[in-house]
Amino acid sequence: MTEINTASAMNSLYQKMQAWAQSHGFQQLGISDVDLSETEARFNTWIEAGFHGEMDYMDRHGTLRTRPEELVNGTVRVITVRMDYWPDAAAEPWSVINDDQKGFVSRYALGRDYHKLMRKRLQLLADDIKAEVGDMGYRVFCDSAPVMEKALAEKSGIGWVGKHSNILNREHGSYFFLGEIYTDLPLPVSEPTTEHCGSCTACIDECPTQAIVAPYKVDARRCISYLTIELRDSIPVEFRKAIGNRIYGCDDCQLVCPWNKFAQATVESDYLPRHGLDAPQLIDLFAWTEQEFMKKLEGSPIRRIGYEAWLRNIAIALGNAVTNDEVVEALKAKLDHESKIVKEHVEWALAQHS
Repeated sequence: MTEINTASAMNSLYQKMQAWAQSHGFQQLGISDVDLSETEARFNTWIEAGFHGEMDYMDRHGTLRTRPEELVNGTVRVITVRMDYWPDAAAEPWSVINDDQKGFVSRYALGRDYHKLMRKRLQLLADDIKAEVGDMGYRVFCDSAPVMEKALAEKSGIGWVGKHSNILNREHGSYFFLGEIYTDLPLPVSEPTTEHCGSCTACIDECPTQAIVAPYKVDARRCISYLTIELRDSIPVEFRKAIGNRIYGCDDCQLVCPWNKFAQATVESDYLPRHGLDAPQLIDLFAWTEQEFMKKLEGSPIRRIGYEAWLRNIAIALGNAVTNDEVVEALKAKLDHESKIVKEHVEWALAQHS
């Protein structure tokens, strides 16, 4: 390994890393140590409360999530980067949410799956660092392992955890993806930023299902993103009306956040809308066959929920739409669907129109 054990050499490397990160399309880079003891205590309390719902993997991974050095032996620093994803060319979100004949898809999922792009860019960044310092131990992550990415982002100065539990940045709001490089390089750590939510409760007040049960605390079991993406079973009846026309995820808490007036548009074409998903007609989506679903959503993060959950979500949205012949006929066409879950939600939706 190249000699980088002096403060000046470390600072020089840090500055080069900032430039390399920018060259690979990241808008910010920060570095943190691996002490997440405070986060671990809060996380365990959250798990004990059952707020993780059916995401059993969160509990199953134990301390691997909160102790980076256990996940990757030798890790002493975590490099965190962020990449803006706000698709400026997409239809205005509230105009879609307020049109019950259309379906709302979370803005992060309108284009191609970010995981592959982020991991590829993270690997390029790691290659740059390795070329500079010689051999080093590292692993890159982007939702690909039990990583406390928000806590690490906060420690590295990327932003602060807002009351809705997303990372907020004063210059960029919250519409960005995070990625990490675990490394054994004793790099200088970045200065954490301060919290700037103040007395604002816009996200808490706006949440359709009251999932933000206290500032900085989200009960995933009530969250529309969890219900429409993570949950594979029937969606509890108590939340179906509140879901409205949100068929994949929910952005409400971010849309009302004052800091997102500073959100920056993405420069990545992969994050721009495909197949009209920024303002799609529910009836059109509901008519997709499973083959069409797989083909049109190839490379999309939506594809991972599967066709059954896709129809389940759209059935709820159609149940919440204003009654008309087209909506009712579309639902009736799926009454005999082979999936019990789809059939159950179609029956519920039709009952809303009777």
